[in-house]
Amino acid sequence: MTIFQKILDREIPADIVYEDDMVCAFRDIQPQAPVHILVIPKKPIVKIGDMDEEDRNLVGHLMHRATRIAADENLTDYRLVINNGEGAGQSVFHLHLHILGGRPFAWPPG
Repeated sequence: MTIFQKILDREIPADIVYEDDMVCAFRDIQPQAPVHILVIPKKPIVKIGDMDEEDRNLVGHLMHRATRIAADENLTDYRLVINNGEGAGQSVFHLHLHILGGRPFAWPPG
C-alpha cells in the first residue's frame, strides 16, 4: 500500500484541497514551489504508462481538475508534471500529477 492510498483511506493526514468521487488533491509535504499540489486518482494506477483504455476519462478528469485547482490557487502560470517510472523521478508508485506554481521555472527541467 502506498502513502497515497493511506491518505485516501484517511490513515495518515493530508492538507486536502479538493476531492470528488474520482480524484483527491492535497498539498505536497516537500514542496518544490510556493504552490505544490498533488492530484491523484482514487483508482490505484501505478504509473501513467500503466493506464488502460478505460482510464482515459479518469486521466482527462485528473488533468481538468488540476487546471481548476490551479485557478482556485490564483495561478495563471504553472507547470503540470507526471513522472512515469523511477528513472523519470517517480517516487510513489500511484499515478499522481504535480501542480507547481508561484515561481518562475526554467526549461529544460531537471
